[in-house]
Amino acid sequence: MNGADALITTLADNGVTACFANPGTSEMQFVSALDREPRMRSVLCLFEGVATGAADGYGRMAGKPACTLLHLGAGYANGGANLHNARRAGTPLVNVIGDHATYHRQYDAPLNSDIAGWAAPNSLWVKSAESADTVGPLAAEAVRASFGAPGGCASLILPADSAWTETAVTGPVLTPAPRVQVTADAAAAIAARIKAAKKPVILMGGSTCRDTGVRQAGRIAATGVRVLTDTFVARLARGAGRFAPDKMMYFGEMALADLEGVDLMVLVETTEPVAFFAYPDRPSLLTPEGCATVSLCGREADGVGALQALADALGAPEAAPVEALELPAMPIGAQNPYTLGASIARHMPDNAIVSDDAVTAGLPIFQSTKTARPHDWLMLTGGAIGQGIPLAIGAAVACPDRKVLSLNGDGAAMYTVQGLWTIAREQLDVCVVVFANHAYRILNIEMGRTGAGNPGPAAKKLLDLGDPRIDWVSLAGGLGLPAERCSTVEEFDAAFERAMNQTGPRFIEAAL
Repeated sequence: MNGADALITTLADNGVTACFANPGTSEMQFVSALDREPRMRSVLCLFEGVATGAADGYGRMAGKPACTLLHLGAGYANGGANLHNARRAGTPLVNVIGDHATYHRQYDAPLNSDIAGWAAPNSLWVKSAESADTVGPLAAEAVRASFGAPGGCASLILPADSAWTETAVTGPVLTPAPRVQVTADAAAAIAARIKAAKKPVILMGGSTCRDTGVRQAGRIAATGVRVLTDTFVARLARGAGRFAPDKMMYFGEMALADLEGVDLMVLVETTEPVAFFAYPDRPSLLTPEGCATVSLCGREADGVGALQALADALGAPEAAPVEALELPAMPIGAQNPYTLGASIARHMPDNAIVSDDAVTAGLPIFQSTKTARPHDWLMLTGGAIGQGIPLAIGAAVACPDRKVLSLNGDGAAMYTVQGLWTIAREQLDVCVVVFANHAYRILNIEMGRTGAGNPGPAAKKLLDLGDPRIDWVSLAGGLGLPAERCSTVEEFDAAFERAMNQTGPRFIEAAL
């Protein structure tokens, strides 16, 4: 056994059984060791941003980490944007980052870099295995660290000589630390403040947005307290049979108008809301004037248990109203995000998983699917576009019995278009939809909001994707996916229905 064997065995012993990889020369011992550990599924990704985004999607749905395999600091940097999203999602994830042999670093070879420095901003834990005997124990430590508070990236640097050197040492099986519990007394104190407030709201994030948390939030809403989620959460359980909390609005002035008169905001596994960007003469914090904020619990705590304790303290009913199944009629008229959303709501099957990177098309589709069949919605937690396709890959690997739908703006999809190849190679049950408006439309909106004025000829060239137009059907087909283009909503409805009734990869371009 060498260090690479010890690493993979220890990862598998600790429940890490999926590896999304883009390896290089320094990782060849790890690649070879994969043949000796049948518990580990390896998935090749043609770009590191696909690998890291896929690991994020896997962790969000499996509730445990996958690992990535990245090639030195440059490989880590290529995956950095989706690791930023994973950090914001609180996803447990273990990065294995190959490095030069310990004795080779001193010569500053072309790929030499400060790997720990690259990894630190998006990692809860970063360590380098400087000898083969430390690889296994550090691997176990990395898995435990990834569950953090409440979760995040742990980055294990693997020098090439630590991987190829013989060792007899594997790591132990380590149990993650339990999450902090909110006491009944603490919940009762918050309940008293809610009862004394004129217009209280609950703002929740993290694990509270999954099925069990949403149920407890529905109990609280039944007492007359308004419940909202963060604008973007890692995973939201929604659809028929579930309570539908409101969503914090994206644009700051709209959020403040929506919250007008609120005098108490109770935070559950989240922090005080802040505008996504700064704008001239507009506030950064999105709490109305005169509104007090109080935390029921932070992200390190058991938010679901905290919501249950709060619901009990408020005397909430055991069962709360939920959304009834209500599917839209066949959409007609112009093809736009609203009519496309109606079509998606009509045909999306039970227990689907939606990976949303649809940008300007996303909100209308989100609204249209509120009363669709029950499903999980995965959001762009960190705002770094290009996660829609990779996240769907990881979700499909974690949940092979569930249909996965990847919704993408055309600009966002081009960031990680290489993921289409992985979907085809692995024959994942993923339907990728690209909404092709041939523009960075959100930036056209933001240019006006920032006071930058109307775009002139030079500015327009930086916001336009139509010269030349991307041929999505040819591109997806060349990467191995059955693909079609829909110019009318009737065409889209038929194509999407076919995709939902078939198993395996599909690609649909919706022309806007």
